Amino acid sequence: MSRADLAREVGLTRVTISDLVADLISEDLVVELGIRPDSRPGKPATLLDINRTGFSIVGLDLSNNSAFRGVVTDLDGSVLERSEVPVTGVTGEDAVARVHALLDDLLGRASAPVMGIGVGSPGIVDLEGVVVSAPNLVWHDVPLQRLLAERYSLPVVVANDANMAAIGERSFGGASPDMMLVRVGRGVGSGIVVGGQVVYGSGFAAGEIGHVVVGTDGGDECACGKAGCLETWLASPRLEANLAQAATEAEREQVLREAGERLGISLGPVVGALNLGEVVLAGPHNLLAGPLLEGTSETLRSRTMAELHGDLTLRMTSLGRDIVVLGAVVTVLTGQLGVS
Repeated sequence: MSRADLAREVGLTRVTISDLVADLISEDLVVELGIRPDSRPGKPATLLDINRTGFSIVGLDLSNNSAFRGVVTDLDGSVLERSEVPVTGVTGEDAVARVHALLDDLLGRASAPVMGIGVGSPGIVDLEGVVVSAPNLVWHDVPLQRLLAERYSLPVVVANDANMAAIGERSFGGASPDMMLVRVGRGVGSGIVVGGQVVYGSGFAAGEIGHVVVGTDGGDECACGKAGCLETWLASPRLEANLAQAATEAEREQVLREAGERLGISLGPVVGALNLGEVVLAGPHNLLAGPLLEGTSETLRSRTMAELHGDLTLRMTSLGRDIVVLGAVVTVLTGQLGVS
């Protein structure tokens, strides 16, 4: 857009727009692209754009049980650098030290000034970036956002990994403004977006569906002490163990379909109560796509009213393993530039 285009769009005078653009150019946030190639009468207009490569953003995903992963992106979310550190069996302060090691590496690779750091952490994370509880990392009331901001003197945003994934899917996956992102891995969690806004809940645990008991027929014992939690049917280690015991392809398909049915049972009340337009699954494609997704869809549709929820979309994410880090990048953009 040109300065005149901007003035028309935002309703400010051309003089004011010119002054603001000059400030943005001096801060390297805006660049001039050159003369507009058209045949309009009068002085040719100079086109402007965000300086998409002028700054870097670092995004981290701490949800994997074997490695912390991170990326460096430009302002468009294009991944420029990747790195990871192993964390199998690492917990407590040692896990925090691994976060530092990963950030040290990524920040050293950034070729443009870093605008901020976004971190997706497992567990319950409050709005101040305190990891209230992440049992797998043995983190309790860890003020991770403050610790990282003080260490690196950069803006930092820390949030739950499933919520970050939901933001990533909304921003880069074209998801509905009323949607649920279900993450399946070592555990099961979800991020819920209503009216384009992430839902956090009174205790910052909205979307924690992994330890909701599905059905009344019992089930395997869960790590939380209950029997029949969704995680006992759907978490990757449980699914892989059950598949290993299946002797035939038909038995394997039945294991996956039954897991999908249990997911559909748990999703039905949420979809019905919130009138969601879309449910997106993120996790191992070889486990979730196919019979499991089909079982989820059939169960979900049998438990909701077609007149109200018949247009619900149920699909796999297209963002793969980058879904959390891309959501983390978006949170930095939103916090620093107001870009959503």
